Amino acid sequence: MKKILVACGAGVVTSTSAMNKLQEELSKRGISENKYTLGQSSVAQVESLANDYDLVITTTQYDNDAVSTPVINGLPLLTNIGIDQVINEVIDKLSL
Repeated sequence: MKKILVACGAGVVTSTSAMNKLQEELSKRGISENKYTLGQSSVAQVESLANDYDLVITTTQYDNDAVSTPVINGLPLLTNIGIDQVINEVIDKLSL
C-alpha cells in the first residue's frame, strides 16, 4: 500500500479538496482506494512527516532539499488545469 501526504497552507480545507479530487481522478483511472492511503498536513509539517510517506503532494510551491520523498505540485487538483499531468505523475512515481 502506497502512502500519499497531501499538504496545503494550513493543512485543512485546501488539502481536503485536493485529496477528494485526487481520489476521484485515480478512481476514474481504475485505481482502487485499497492501493493507497492518504494523509493530510500543512506545508510547514511536510519536512517532519515526509519520510513516513511514498509521495508528497502540495497545493503550494514547495522546495526543501531536506525532503527526500518525491514532491509533486498539486495545484492542478484545485484548478483542474493540468490535472492529467499531475495524475500521470502520481501514478508513475507510485507505480500504481
